[in-house]
Amino acid sequence: MIARALEFLGLHPEGVLATVSGGRPQTRVFQVMKIEHQTLFFATSPRKEVYSQLQADPHVEFLAMHGQVSVRCAGTVDWEVSPSTRLWIYSHNAVLSRLYSSADAMVYFRLPILRLDDYDLRPTPPVSLRFDLSTGQATAGYVGERFEEHQA
Repeated sequence: MIARALEFLGLHPEGVLATVSGGRPQTRVFQVMKIEHQTLFFATSPRKEVYSQLQADPHVEFLAMHGQVSVRCAGTVDWEVSPSTRLWIYSHNAVLSRLYSSADAMVYFRLPILRLDDYDLRPTPPVSLRFDLSTGQATAGYVGERFEEHQA
């Protein structure tokens, strides 16, 4: 079932990246640049505030939503991104080449997903699943009092 959530992120890569700064959440619009297995890849400028925040505290969440479906991913940023992946990201995203002179002008990070929440309000009852990728377990989440009997 996690494959459906990852496919959703591939189709809807724009979302909100949440970092922590001074003990407070900070959010901004971001785009997933690539997905490999259960890892999301991103790019940013080393001159942006988000870069400093990630350096200070690498714990993040990324949330994408389209219609009545949302997928939220949580984990810890890893800065190890291969040169070939960096070049692929830069060359496969038209916006990056408009903003930056080369792939080397940016920093790249990946988010190995530790927790993924898949929330779909379309069916009745709605689907709320949490995947803990460190244990491989999936659990049902709360979707409202009318559907408490459907929760595991």
